[in-house]
Amino acid sequence: MTAPSPDLFPSLEGLSPATRDRLLDQLHAFCLLATERGLNIPSDNEFQTVLLRVWEASPFVAQHMQQDPALLSGWLERGELHRAYASGELRQKLVGQLATITTDTQLATCLRQFRREQMVRIAWRDLASWSDLAETLSELSELADCCVSLALDLLHDWHVKQWGDPRSAKGKRQRLVVIGMGKLGAHELNFSSDIDLIFAFPEDGTTRGGRRIENDQFFTDLGRRLIKVLDEVTAEGMVFRVDMRLRPYGDSGPLALSFDALEEYYQMQAREWERYAWVKARPIAGDLKAGAALLAMLRPFVYRRYLDFGSFDALRSMKAMIMREVERKGMDDNIKLGAGGIREVEFIAQAFQLIRGGRDPDLQDRRLLPTLRMLADKQLLPEYVVTDLIDAYTLLRRVENRLQAYQDRQVHQLPRDEQQRLLLGRNLGYSSWDHFIKVLNLHRAVVSRHFDQVFEVPKSESNQESLHALWAEGVESQQLTLLAAAGYGEDADCAEALKLIADFRDGYTVRSLSQRGVVLLEQLMPLLIAAAGLAECSVALLSSLLTILERIGGRMAYLSLLVENPMALSQLVKLCGASPWVVNQLSRYPILLDELLDPGVLYAPQTREGLSAELEALTRHLDIDDLEQQMEALRVFSHAAKLRLAAADISAVIDVEQVSEGLSTIAELVVDKAVELVRRQFEQRYGSPTTGKGKNKHPLGFGVIAYGKLGGRELSYSSDLDLVFLHETYAEDCHTPGPDKISCGVYFARLGQRVIHVLSTLTLTGSLYEIDMRLRPNGASGVLVADLEGFEAYQYDDAWTWEHQALVRARFVAGDQSVGDAFVKIRCRVLSQPRKKKALRAEISTMRRRMRDEFMSTKKGVFDLKQGPGGIADIEFMIQYAVLLSANKHSQLCDATGNLPLMSMLREVGVMQKRQADALAKAYLSARGQVHRLALLERPALLDDVALPDYCVAAEQVWNKTMIGTE
Repeated sequence: MTAPSPDLFPSLEGLSPATRDRLLDQLHAFCLLATERGLNIPSDNEFQTVLLRVWEASPFVAQHMQQDPALLSGWLERGELHRAYASGELRQKLVGQLATITTDTQLATCLRQFRREQMVRIAWRDLASWSDLAETLSELSELADCCVSLALDLLHDWHVKQWGDPRSAKGKRQRLVVIGMGKLGAHELNFSSDIDLIFAFPEDGTTRGGRRIENDQFFTDLGRRLIKVLDEVTAEGMVFRVDMRLRPYGDSGPLALSFDALEEYYQMQAREWERYAWVKARPIAGDLKAGAALLAMLRPFVYRRYLDFGSFDALRSMKAMIMREVERKGMDDNIKLGAGGIREVEFIAQAFQLIRGGRDPDLQDRRLLPTLRMLADKQLLPEYVVTDLIDAYTLLRRVENRLQAYQDRQVHQLPRDEQQRLLLGRNLGYSSWDHFIKVLNLHRAVVSRHFDQVFEVPKSESNQESLHALWAEGVESQQLTLLAAAGYGEDADCAEALKLIADFRDGYTVRSLSQRGVVLLEQLMPLLIAAAGLAECSVALLSSLLTILERIGGRMAYLSLLVENPMALSQLVKLCGASPWVVNQLSRYPILLDELLDPGVLYAPQTREGLSAELEALTRHLDIDDLEQQMEALRVFSHAAKLRLAAADISAVIDVEQVSEGLSTIAELVVDKAVELVRRQFEQRYGSPTTGKGKNKHPLGFGVIAYGKLGGRELSYSSDLDLVFLHETYAEDCHTPGPDKISCGVYFARLGQRVIHVLSTLTLTGSLYEIDMRLRPNGASGVLVADLEGFEAYQYDDAWTWEHQALVRARFVAGDQSVGDAFVKIRCRVLSQPRKKKALRAEISTMRRRMRDEFMSTKKGVFDLKQGPGGIADIEFMIQYAVLLSANKHSQLCDATGNLPLMSMLREVGVMQKRQADALAKAYLSARGQVHRLALLERPALLDDVALPDYCVAAEQVWNKTMIGTE
């Protein structure tokens, strides 16, 4: 390598004479030493210009390259400066260097030398702009990972030789689990960062095979040994500063805790900021499989099942505390903690993760940039905001690495020395410090603005200040006047409203609130009282809203949601004012409150594809054996989808047919997903039963047939599900092939029972549907799951006419399509049997009279929309009569199950006159529309009028002509 050329001087323009002379002297000495040692280092001006740029930006790199020029030549020869290491390559290099290590001292020295060499290489690539930010952060993180992991592996083996092998009480071998927190956990480590660690072990127990000690002592001593190897300052420096303060109880807590102890701490004693810390947690060393299990165990602590808007306030408090410290220490130029710094970008992303991550696993990514992009994809933040944040974060992290690479020190403060400022700006590509700081400050200002918008503290309107005083009982003499001004009407109504407020304020719910809950309620109540006062029936609405607050109880997240989101409160008031059904749903399932956040989603028509994708997202991350979580996911999906449908219904965005279609689609998806989840569990335990031999061998199919309202796609809000389970016919000696062998009969019986359990069991999130299986062959006394051949034989030989009526509205909704296809053929053959008109009409008319006698309301002054003359049941019976009578001549009547499509077909084939079909269709839609509206009001399907509605009169006339034979 030749001496530096004068051609390099232009690249040093702008530097102080002392800096320029220092760099040239260093380069000259480096060239001489490289030449003496015969090292192959490029001597062209282009390479030397890059070398000078790196050295001016980092005296740390310059010093270590001058001490050992062979480092540079070796990397260049192997091409390791122009590329990032492949996954695992860094680890393999360290494995080779540790091969002969036998003591802690040797280990400490080897790790320090390896860390220093790799830091110099990574810093060169970064400072020379030969790597991007993602590569730099990833390589720094992998360097820490392999140093910690390989050091622990050696220390564990040495520790076992001294103390024995740690085992659980049942003899299972134990290993330490090292959790990387913060930037290390997210694979985003900066150049001279501490590494935040937590030590854990799976189970208590003792060591075996050596001097017996308790597992907690073994792992505590091992942890101390690991920290010393990494953290202690020696002549070679240190590997990484280790920070253990994020562990339970901080510096005063045990160094290593069992999984059970950790779970108990985080459930009972952890503070809000500790949830924030665990967002980025990742097992990095020791037993990684056990570490993954620990994260799964703690996930409910980090990611709440509901939308946790209390996280906004918790992060506001953390930020305020940080800013007080920044101000106290004069750290305004701190690019990490100062205004518009790295921490604010992290807080924005992690606020959404903490709030929504429990409901949306896509937001549980540890990495910041993918999380920000996901927020844009899910329209939780505008695209331009995410772009602003990513651009600012990228620059801030590049600045952070440049600051720390300068002397390998943990620095976040912008330099005050003029020469260092110039060097920082030059290395980042700016012509001057003024140019650089102007760009940086613009990015920081943008981050601060977005941060303030995301974390803006809700404020009460001026006209709500007096209502705040009313809630606080400070203006007793003016209370009725205040309520009247707020819209509560006459004195009697205002007095009733005042009593509701006073009873709620003095009740158990408010008295049992934490201090935080009291503050939230003080913010919420003026908003809620004012909003209810604007409604038509303000007192009744206020009562409903207070009922919901009582059910919410002390759950801060729901109070925070309403305080933080005026739109959610507005939608709550609107929907509760329109429908007691909505009030009941929200009271029973407060988790549904998050559905009120976005009116664009709340009132939008729901597609089958969209609902299916939503259900898939809720269930795809669930453990195959976690039945409880699977059931909860199905319930959350169903309740939320129904609430959105009701909102669209109340707002007349959709009509009655779309409501029924939507409710039916929700039920079909839930049933199908329930069958899928149960089949996956059974597959693992029992295997999949098969039939046939050789090429004809195939899995035995299972299918769900829907009857009644679901069969006709005419479900209402409170409908139960009439279901029949079928399976393909199999040989008598059929057994499952899995680990637990059972007969195929037992397999399908258990399968049916489990599906019913998943659909109907009451859990913390309620139940899904009442399941009625009485339409199966032989009713309640028949087998739960019938085989196809037996089902067909029953329909031909034993079924009553009313069972064939039910078959008119039956269709396949879930399971194996082979069963569905077979059922369609059986159904059509049964429906197409020739029938005698007079006998059929007599049987159906008799059955209708019995049903009316048993079920029709006898209350005076009302009309029963379902069972009354010309009501829904009459119309359904007439359609079923027409299909059973005519399907043998018109096979297309087998193609539909819904009443309206069947009416249209009957008219098209001439079985029903157009005037009659139109009258029945109008009556049917009108009656069903009334039933839906009454259901939302939580009232029975009764009209408060003795006189029949006109549409029912018309339908009754058709009944008399068709079924009584007056034609």
